[in-house]
Amino acid sequence: MTEEQKQELGNKLWALADEFRGGMDADDFRDYMLSFLFLRYISDRYSEQAQKEFNAGDIKLKDWYAQNPTETQEFEEVMRTKMHYVIQPDYLWDNIAELARTQSKDLLRTTQEGFKYIETKSFRENFKGLFSEINLDSEKLGKNYAARNEKLCKIISKIAQGIDDLHRLDSDVLGDAYEYLIGQFAAGSGKKAGEFYTPQQISNILAEIVVLDGQNPAAGQNTEIKKVMDFACGSGSLLLSVRKHLKNTPGAKIFGQESNITTFNLARMNMLLHGVNDTLFEINHGDSLNNDWEILSDPNPAHKMKFDAVVANPPFSYKWDHTEQLAHDPRFKDYGLAPRSAADFAFLLHGFHYLGEQGTMAIILPHGVLFRGGVERDIRQKLLTEDRIDTVIGLPPNLFYSTGIPVCIVVLKKCKKTDDVLFINAAPEFTKGKRQNRLEDSHVSKIVACYKNRSEIERYARRVTKSEIEKNDWSLNISRYINANQAEQKIDLAEVQRKLTEIEAKITASKNQHNRFLQELGLSPI
Repeated sequence: MTEEQKQELGNKLWALADEFRGGMDADDFRDYMLSFLFLRYISDRYSEQAQKEFNAGDIKLKDWYAQNPTETQEFEEVMRTKMHYVIQPDYLWDNIAELARTQSKDLLRTTQEGFKYIETKSFRENFKGLFSEINLDSEKLGKNYAARNEKLCKIISKIAQGIDDLHRLDSDVLGDAYEYLIGQFAAGSGKKAGEFYTPQQISNILAEIVVLDGQNPAAGQNTEIKKVMDFACGSGSLLLSVRKHLKNTPGAKIFGQESNITTFNLARMNMLLHGVNDTLFEINHGDSLNNDWEILSDPNPAHKMKFDAVVANPPFSYKWDHTEQLAHDPRFKDYGLAPRSAADFAFLLHGFHYLGEQGTMAIILPHGVLFRGGVERDIRQKLLTEDRIDTVIGLPPNLFYSTGIPVCIVVLKKCKKTDDVLFINAAPEFTKGKRQNRLEDSHVSKIVACYKNRSEIERYARRVTKSEIEKNDWSLNISRYINANQAEQKIDLAEVQRKLTEIEAKITASKNQHNRFLQELGLSPI
């Protein structure tokens, strides 16, 4: 499917969302729209595999169940092995859509039962709460069962019409449409969108960086990547970008943590919609700063999880109420606690603690982490003296839905060989948009190539020694090391004089010719 077709499909689905949103705000309607797209996707994949299994032509699964009641259990065991999930016929999208088309009074009840079944029984792992943000009893749908059922019939029928031809497209198309809609809903949600969405081009920068060899990025991709983590994963778009770039290690497992229940559910759906087997990802609902994920909080150092790549776009300057006990936490004890007013370095240190010895971490942060004083200066100094900070990349302003401020990407390693820091000032290079600025593919390629080859480019990238950074009191403010102002154009005075002489001669010649014309007409010359 071409990019143009993806855009056309995304626009089509967004138009449906906009038409049916009505009195709902974008966040509420997002949950309905994306959940039904998810149901359509897993239903289609399941039905296609089912047809192959019982080789019965176009017979509907519901009819096959009715005709073969003694074989259904064995069939479901086979499907669970091959598809990793099971959906009973009543809860497949085709049946739900048919109930909507016929205005069945059973639609609402069947949909509720189907969501519960998928949450608790479809998958090997418990996907409890997957649809927890979908309240089909809400008065936003209607004041009573009949009204809600009627409204749901209209919504599902319209969605069914809009995506009717998706089965003729590539298998990952609906995942692309889902990702597009997340971005559109993010734009409609304003600052709240920062909780769950990282623009795709920025995701690509981080992804392309962390999949490269940590010690020698110019050598290409690290083929030993087995585990990837995003501890503030939102809807999972950043993790999916990393997975997309892991061409040489398709079996790598991705781990994510998200504290917002709505976006936690979006992330789990997003993984499945992009064809990620449920055995190849773990998304946890929890608080990274409190470190409440069991696989990370084991106090035994021998059981410490280590990730080959870490990415994150945590909330900027998040206020956290830490206790002094956290000062002894293994994540922070060697560096210090970030101030309560801004948890940026707490997030950074959390991810860095679990980074493997040969891995790479890339994190998006506000510019303040580069130059703020106090304990943040001390943390910077410790990281720099230990050669942990590899690269600092300044990005343009107004790239995010959540904030208009310029941000930076900080790249960290435990296997760093050079004793300098690469500064890349990518802030001036972007395409201006009506609401958000954006990076083009050429901008992304230039940033990644510069990082990969550790290039120095006048007014764009420079390698800076630790001694110079120390002289600047451990500040990483990019403007201290790269002068982004345009160089003054050199003027060749002799060439300017020659051109002026030519111009003056042309003026004199034209004036003389004009005066001749005036004399012929009997007029006074000028």
